Amino acid sequence: MTVKKNLPPSSGQKIGYVRVSSVDQNDARQLEGLVLDKIFTDKASGKDVKRPQLQAMLGHVRDGDHLYVHSMDRLSRSLKDLQEVVESLTARGVSVMFVKENLTFERPDEGGDAHRAAYSMLLLQMLGAVGQFERALIRERQREGIAIAKTKGVYKGRKPVLDEAARATLREMAERGVPKVDIAQTLGISRASVYQYLKT
Repeated sequence: MTVKKNLPPSSGQKIGYVRVSSVDQNDARQLEGLVLDKIFTDKASGKDVKRPQLQAMLGHVRDGDHLYVHSMDRLSRSLKDLQEVVESLTARGVSVMFVKENLTFERPDEGGDAHRAAYSMLLLQMLGAVGQFERALIRERQREGIAIAKTKGVYKGRKPVLDEAARATLREMAERGVPKVDIAQTLGISRASVYQYLKT
């Protein structure tokens, strides 16, 4: 995705933060099209903020810098952590831009628009809460998928090749809208394998 919107003034560095949850995920496209001075990349879960590159980024940024993150769930999957990180950064004078949501958070200037800052924080809380709810639904769909696989006798942990019954389960889960990553985890195959099986 090429991003050309709402670029900040030239003062301060333009910093990128990227998080992917596994080596299978491609991190190259998250901030494609942005010219950045430095990028911090974690290959880790977003369940908490104990990630080496996130901590390095937090120690690196300074007043006047601009942080770009592809989406809020890349910064944190926890609404509490997300809010704390954004509030901590903006209090230090670092603006935070979420590209996918097209949202920017920054410290209001003295006598600035406090109403706009409060509205922005409300949006952050609402979208973060929606994200948490969606992840809960995904986990529930994954549990349902495992239950379906178990009833058909195809859930036996990780295995490299799926038999016909497992392939049928894979297609059924895909038709029900179960995310590809959850299908892969349920059947013990890579996400790339899920796409390959769906093509056949």
